[in-house]
Amino acid sequence: MAKMTKSQILQALAEKTGHTKKDIAALLDAIVEMAYSEVKKSGEFALAGIGKLVKVNRKARMGRNPATGETISIPAKTVVKFRVAKAAKEAVL
Repeated sequence: MAKMTKSQILQALAEKTGHTKKDIAALLDAIVEMAYSEVKKSGEFALAGIGKLVKVNRKARMGRNPATGETISIPAKTVVKFRVAKAAKEAVL
């Protein structure tokens, strides 16, 4: 199963909406930029019907180096996760 490239997504959206690929690309870039800034500022960015980006704090923990078996300390850090919307799950499954 091949995934759609950004160019293919832009082409498909341009055909469906009647706008140019350049306009669609600018809109998509603006949405991405807005998503990053909102997650950084408020910790969450939602796209209705698709899902949301959520900033999550991971606690420090102990892990194991798979090559040597040595126990190592993994520091705490902040990561971004994507949670799929219920509507998206139901539409796909």
